[in-house]
Amino acid sequence: MCRVYDVSRDGYNSWRRRGKSTRRKEDDVLFEMIIKIFNKHDECYGSPKITRELRKEGVAVGQKRVARIMRENGLKAVKARIYPTKRMNNGYMKCFPNRIRGIQLTRTNQLWVGDVTYLKMHDGSWQYLSVIMDRYSRRIVSWSLSDKRDAKLTLASIKAAVKNRGRHRGLIFHSDKGVEYIAIKYRERLSRYGISQSMNRVKEMNDNAFMESFFQQFKTERIKRRALKTVEQLRGIIIEYMRYYNFNRSHSSIGYISPVEYESKLNV
Repeated sequence: MCRVYDVSRDGYNSWRRRGKSTRRKEDDVLFEMIIKIFNKHDECYGSPKITRELRKEGVAVGQKRVARIMRENGLKAVKARIYPTKRMNNGYMKCFPNRIRGIQLTRTNQLWVGDVTYLKMHDGSWQYLSVIMDRYSRRIVSWSLSDKRDAKLTLASIKAAVKNRGRHRGLIFHSDKGVEYIAIKYRERLSRYGISQSMNRVKEMNDNAFMESFFQQFKTERIKRRALKTVEQLRGIIIEYMRYYNFNRSHSSIGYISPVEYESKLNV
């Protein structure tokens, strides 16, 4: 082997006697801390978030070093891919205004955003998940699940949101132009709560990018790696993830802390 790599025997034996360098020993200790955080967050944290978590624990380390250690040990975070959804619009749908263009968010309960996603069960059937998020803090304020995508589904989530967060003057609810949001009963409910309704502009799906991103994260981190055999199992997964997302998952847009921690700091 020494001949193959053009290394002298004395040089090789000297290297063996020296053992690992101080830097390598430090890397080994860091790796143990990195893998602990990596597994805690179900292999969904990359080097930026892991670096932040280490710094929270008082470890002074750079992101490049964390990225190198992860790369050398084959740790690669699960990543979500965003696929734009194509929706049909007509003249009737154009009458619903977009109230969030250029909006400056300064507090919680100023803007809620909502959307519905499809979840395929192991037997080929579908479940539909309606979620509402506070755009300012990224906190999930409510959700509802049903085997039908209709106004009852979205009504359940808005009722739960108001129950959890109360009524707030000037609150806006933004969504896409799905029939479950255009339904008369849904619009009447928003009006009763004093909530102004806002919808995506025609052919502008990025208006609700926060919800699109949330669903991609949820599916990537919890749904795509397991078979959904029962609705009860699915509900358990959703309950666990919503708590994890609100209380433990850090978000770069709010300083690499969880939504609950961010809101608690706002109330100090």
